[in-house]
Amino acid sequence: MAIVLRYIDRNGFVMERLLDIVHVQDTSALSLKRAIVNLLAQHSLSLSYVRGQCYDGASNMQGEINGLKMLIRQESRSAHSIHCFAHQLQLTLVAVSKKCIEVGKLVVLVSNILNVLGSSFKRMDEFRDSQKERIQEALDLGELTTGSGLNQELGLSRACDTRWGSHFKSFNNFILMFGSILNVLESLVLDARLLDERAKAMGYLEACRTYEVAFMLHLMSDVLAITNELNKCLQKKEQDLVNAMLLVEVAKIRLQAYRDEEWDSLIARVSLFCIKHEILVPNFEEPYVSSLRSRRRLGDNKVSHHYRVEVFCNIIDWQLQELKDRFGEATTDLLHGISCLNPIDLFSSFDIRKIMKMAKLYPDDFNEFNMGSLENQLASYIIDVRDVDERFYNLKGLCDLSKKLVQTKKHSNYPLVFRLVKLALLLPVATASVERAFSAMKFIKNDLRSQMSDDFFSGCLVPYLEKDVFDNVSNDAIIKTFQDMKPRRVQL
Repeated sequence: MAIVLRYIDRNGFVMERLLDIVHVQDTSALSLKRAIVNLLAQHSLSLSYVRGQCYDGASNMQGEINGLKMLIRQESRSAHSIHCFAHQLQLTLVAVSKKCIEVGKLVVLVSNILNVLGSSFKRMDEFRDSQKERIQEALDLGELTTGSGLNQELGLSRACDTRWGSHFKSFNNFILMFGSILNVLESLVLDARLLDERAKAMGYLEACRTYEVAFMLHLMSDVLAITNELNKCLQKKEQDLVNAMLLVEVAKIRLQAYRDEEWDSLIARVSLFCIKHEILVPNFEEPYVSSLRSRRRLGDNKVSHHYRVEVFCNIIDWQLQELKDRFGEATTDLLHGISCLNPIDLFSSFDIRKIMKMAKLYPDDFNEFNMGSLENQLASYIIDVRDVDERFYNLKGLCDLSKKLVQTKKHSNYPLVFRLVKLALLLPVATASVERAFSAMKFIKNDLRSQMSDDFFSGCLVPYLEKDVFDNVSNDAIIKTFQDMKPRRVQL
């Protein structure tokens, strides 16, 4: 376990230092906490000084009851932890799929069908031929238009639990290629050599020709489309966390509007889809019969009630609740406060009210007695740095602001404001880049190269992660660097 310490030095610079790499056999949260406490004690530090935490998404780290994050929060109320937003967004879908059996069934069905189609070159060729025929037929009927970049061949995108965008692409492509998928499954039922393959294909074919699958495909495609822009923002290497939080609010508003206003249009689109692919549309006024119950025991609810209330409304409500829980009020207040302290564009985002909300989340640094003093200092500070002192013009970020406050001695004039700036700089926020770094470790240090040293491991990992930088380094420059490191018998 590598332990990295971030702090602000006396000149206002943000410093990061690798304290140590600790080897622990027991990876429980309590054991990890004990190792951290012992290491901090060697440097005359304690957990009470901690003002931010950053870990990966493992349960022993992020657990809300006995995770390492919560154990440290018990020692320091101000030790906030903000987990990777992209991972948090992905977990909302995982949580909804565990709550709603219809979503879980859809994910499994789509995944199994794509595995069946993608496991054979012959089936893939049949699928492509069927897709071309359907596109040509649609062009002849005038349903599609020609043009540069239009009507490209769509791939079979498999959904993955660790990549949010893959589910949206998988469901969307499944809808667009539905007819071709049915054709391949039908041919597999007729031509497969093994009875097991024919039976599986028949089961998948019967499932696809149900109204429930058609409805769930369109519903989940719409829900994931709403959060797709948020997903793209969170996956950026240089992440604008403030805009990301705004997109979270936009996603919540759009989901609520979709729940209130889009039911009729969804049913109309699903009905047209079913008519096109010869799928039976149920009578919404008839009693709903669950597949888990006998048809002789009719339910009390109608078909319309089942799909609208038990499926449509529940899925969206669960999605909204998960977004609210995982992107909570404390996280929102922290990030909005940080954005308001940012000096970019001559402190254009400055907002005392949001900054005061951020300060309340650090009770060990701002008690009820100095909150009034902080508000007074903020009022004087913004006039000073924005309207009076030209040395604060054209600052590029919080790091520049921290250094400039020390250089101009204003950190002693506004000590509480400077403390807030330091807290904002100390709060580590995991991004998608951090998650990708953890995933990359598995590719570098695998079963065949499990004995590499830490230095060699680090040397391999950095070029792998920073491909854009190392692509610009020529092979001749690398050879020359190694040649000059020490005398060699042979010219490289």
